[in-house]
Amino acid sequence: MQKTQTVEAVYESGVLPPLQTLSDLPEHSKVKITIECEQQPHPLQEFFGILSDEEAAELQRTIAEEFGKVYDRDGW
Repeated sequence: MQKTQTVEAVYESGVLPPLQTLSDLPEHSKVKITIECEQQPHPLQEFFGILSDEEAAELQRTIAEEFGKVYDRDGW
């Protein structure tokens, strides 16, 4: 058996079922798992929660108003 294997899995309902067969791994073998998430966080995630709901709503209104000043239904 290989000393290390890289196996992809999808986390579902609290378990990590492998997406392929584990080669030569005997049943009930104890293994060590290192998690490397392939999904990247949203680029704005670090800013989440900085504004209050009221501040965010005001910012959205301001953006909509300013956008309306430079854009009309016929284009820019």
